[in-house]
Amino acid sequence: MKLHWQIVRFQLKETFAIAYGNYTHREALIITLEKSGSKGYGECTSIDYYHINLTDFEIILEKIKSQIESQNIIHPTDFYAFLLQLGLPSFLRSALDCAYWDLFGKLEKKSFLELNKITFTKLPDSSITISVGTVKNQIKKIDKSVWTNFKVKCNHFDENDISKLLELDATIALDSNGSFSKENCLWLENNEAISNFAYLEQPMKTGLDNYQVLHVDKFANWMADEDCQDISALIDLKKHYRSINIKLVKCGGLTPAIEMIYKAKELGYKIMIGCMTESSVGISAGAALAPFCDYADLDGANLIDNDIAKGSEIVNGKIHLSESYGLGIKLR
Repeated sequence: MKLHWQIVRFQLKETFAIAYGNYTHREALIITLEKSGSKGYGECTSIDYYHINLTDFEIILEKIKSQIESQNIIHPTDFYAFLLQLGLPSFLRSALDCAYWDLFGKLEKKSFLELNKITFTKLPDSSITISVGTVKNQIKKIDKSVWTNFKVKCNHFDENDISKLLELDATIALDSNGSFSKENCLWLENNEAISNFAYLEQPMKTGLDNYQVLHVDKFANWMADEDCQDISALIDLKKHYRSINIKLVKCGGLTPAIEMIYKAKELGYKIMIGCMTESSVGISAGAALAPFCDYADLDGANLIDNDIAKGSEIVNGKIHLSESYGLGIKLR
């Protein structure tokens, strides 16, 4: 097995404004694993507020390259056990795990769904992100869009803005990226109208057990993002969050995400498969788990101008899963 990688710079179609800052581009590390003429692909994105530096990842890859290339083709869960022994950051581990699932399926001539015996009759629609801005401009974007589900970003609490968003005839979720206070959250969860939001994602900053002020039995469908990094967080969050956002790079890849999904369902959580601003490499991996999920936020490739891959597609919010082998990823 051969290991290759490259850093790619993605230009965003418009400035991506969230509570953490404004972004006009993203950089991603694209992993390629190759065997017998087949290639599997994985991706992780440079995210400053997660302290992700792709140059650091390249240094790590140089150190472990020979160990990875000496591996025989084994089942992906066994390969993941090997990755865990390397002590890799979750973002990098995810890219390698996804690339291996893609490669393994192509070698076995089976799709990810076939390999995992996943069947479904319906998939959730994906939301598209509406960046931070005036509520007037946000509503204009929503009105012009052919999508039906929207994740509206905000960087402060404003009762008037919230009221205007609730008047819309669309499926709206609110994502404050940790910009609300405990007082704001108490007002929200005790306001019956707030139940009309699909969910309210990561209302407060992580740390200091801020989430303990949240209650699952109130009107707000609180959804954990940064508070829910991996399976270890699920039990502690149960009394406070009704829903969780699973992102492959947070938890370490497809292999741990599947385990996390089963545990979350056992505990009664609603589940969203989410993404970073990434190409169809990362989106195709995330989309493969959509059959398990109640919500999807897989608009990453729709937000960039220079997608480098083809695979599963999100068309006006509808998820079109690739039927090709592996994750169905091909570089353009």
